[in-house]
Amino acid sequence: MSDRFSTELWAGITGIYDAILVHPFLLGLADGSLPQEAFGFYVVQDALYLQSYAKALAIIAGRAPDTAAIEMFARHAADVIAVESTLHGTLLADLGIDPEVAEQAQPAPTTVAYTSYLLATAATGSYPEGVGAVLPCYWIYWDVGKELLRRGSPEPRYQRWIDMYSGEEYGEVVQSVLDVTDQLGPALSAAERAKVHRHFRTTSQYEWMFWDMGYREESWPV
Repeated sequence: MSDRFSTELWAGITGIYDAILVHPFLLGLADGSLPQEAFGFYVVQDALYLQSYAKALAIIAGRAPDTAAIEMFARHAADVIAVESTLHGTLLADLGIDPEVAEQAQPAPTTVAYTSYLLATAATGSYPEGVGAVLPCYWIYWDVGKELLRRGSPEPRYQRWIDMYSGEEYGEVVQSVLDVTDQLGPALSAAERAKVHRHFRTTSQYEWMFWDMGYREESWPV
């Protein structure tokens, strides 16, 4: 068992993360070949996702056991709405997508599944389970951002997205959640630890599915 609970969690998803890095959506971001339509579809779905993600963070803030964690998750919930809305607004304009059309967009099946899982876990699971469920969205995006920054992108819109998630400011946000995760580890029972592992792995799989959804411009089959 690792001294750091976060290290232990990451060890359980290395295969998933490796699969994420070679997904054609991310490869296309790096070499500029990702179709604009697929990126635009992803940005719209991500905006829908983040509305629910912010709600999940707010729920977790309400269940946190100490003032520092309450303040942190509540601040992150607000920042998700403010910072991401600004980025998405800029990207939508660059992609020629009418904001009103984006607001009226319906969530794709994967968006519904992922957000439903997050909200259900935050609302009905324990506080550590909620933290485990929201952590991959923080952490995987940071690691993906750093990897894509190393590769770079010839497409300015894709590079802007990469720069946000690889930036020092975002890294500090992620590290604060990793610190909370590591503080939780020593007090967890074996059963509770297993639950956190399961949620962390499940939402990591949803991260792969979300990029795949964007790449395929997923729609409802009927």
